[in-house]
Amino acid sequence: MAAVLTDRDGGIATVTINRPEKRNALNAAGWDALSEAFEALSEEDDLRCIVLRGAGPDAFAAGADMSGFMDEHSNAELARSYMGKTHRACEAISRGRHPVVAMIHGYCLGGGFEIATACDIRIAARSSRMGVPARLVGLYLGYGLLDTMIAAVGRANALEIALEGRVYSAEEAFAKGMINRVTDDDALKDEAYASARRIAEGAPLAARWHRKAVHRLADPAPLTEAEVAESFSYADTEDYHEGYRAFLAKEKPAFKGR
Repeated sequence: MAAVLTDRDGGIATVTINRPEKRNALNAAGWDALSEAFEALSEEDDLRCIVLRGAGPDAFAAGADMSGFMDEHSNAELARSYMGKTHRACEAISRGRHPVVAMIHGYCLGGGFEIATACDIRIAARSSRMGVPARLVGLYLGYGLLDTMIAAVGRANALEIALEGRVYSAEEAFAKGMINRVTDDDALKDEAYASARRIAEGAPLAARWHRKAVHRLADPAPLTEAEVAESFSYADTEDYHEGYRAFLAKEKPAFKGR
């Protein structure tokens, strides 16, 4: 079976990590497949939102597939190559054109938590468990993963996650800002797709600008004149004028992404 599946329903795509027999733990090939799926979706102009989930009842993603980990990660050279794959996947998720909603159930550990923190919105089932127990195997998370974690949960929480290596309940993860909301298990799918539909019904250019701006503001470098000027370019778009027209007419806008 393919390690990663992609489905479309109108303007919403679903990417499924598809290794349920391994609790969706990923090997090197799986990380490549995840990168390729998101890179391909980023090229689609008519897409509005992506939901990322795990297959089966047990896990969003339980991290790296440890059964073959030493074959892929047994020395510094291999470790660098492997971590390059995880970084590419997270960059494809976080830096792609379209907003991403993580639908988290079961285990969300290690690399799975890395994947989740690369998403824009994280919605978790009440029974889910998450964390990065890297200390138990002496694994150094590296700059890429730590940067993703800091951006998602803040410096203090990132240090706690990395140093203590605890597994958190959904409620504690929510209290620490690791996830956006918690739902009952049987309501998770409805809540995740309701979020995706709200995003998909909005102006796609505005969503892409907001994601880009949030990432840019994490960079301490001063904004350039060109970047400031770009923030006003929405006023020249068809979507903005359509949204304004529809608002006055009390109609649903028909956004086209231009």
